[in-house]
Amino acid sequence: MREELARKGIPVLLAFSRGKDSLAAWLALRDADVEVRPFHLYLVPGLEFVDESLVDYEKFFGTTIPQLPHPSLFRWLNNLTFQVPERRLIIEAAQLPEPDYVDISRVLCSEYYDLDPEVTFTADGIRAADSPNRRTALKGHGPVREHVMKVSPVWDWRIRHVRAALADHRCPLPVDYELFNRTFDGLDLRFLAPIKERFPRDYERILEWFPLADLELFRAGL
Repeated sequence: MREELARKGIPVLLAFSRGKDSLAAWLALRDADVEVRPFHLYLVPGLEFVDESLVDYEKFFGTTIPQLPHPSLFRWLNNLTFQVPERRLIIEAAQLPEPDYVDISRVLCSEYYDLDPEVTFTADGIRAADSPNRRTALKGHGPVREHVMKVSPVWDWRIRHVRAALADHRCPLPVDYELFNRTFDGLDLRFLAPIKERFPRDYERILEWFPLADLELFRAGL
């Protein structure tokens, strides 16, 4: 698969979550001489620990990593997740869109990278061995989904392959793995409690967008 992408000579977008699997996908594509155009989707704008790790990876890979809002951010706001009542009318009046991943890839092609969205694949770090749900999904639609121009270049890797790639390239994991043993991807207690303790400014930033997220800690007695 990676050889075929390299043979076509067309750059590949990479959904870069900063997690181990997306790092492995980036390294695997680079090793196969596939030109990678990364992007990161943020859940909360301006979190320092996220932005600082992206700067580190820009230096590591020698390229810029554009940031766009994650579809979940729009969904959380439209669903009034952890919002105070006085924000309801404002959010509803804003009529925020709810873009999907295909929409985001098209924006990146046209606005950031000057690529043809009809022939540009978006790669991810999805692996069949990561969970039963992912195994079932990959078994059903395969690692190449041409109808949405998505590809999973390390779909058949096991965790030992991921660890070996990171070790061989001396590629570090972000601080998220010290805090959550995974990358930041939600507004529940697993993420909020460590962020409040380790990165209080980022916790306050989260509360600017989701004022009632503090209830997660209140319910846990923290």
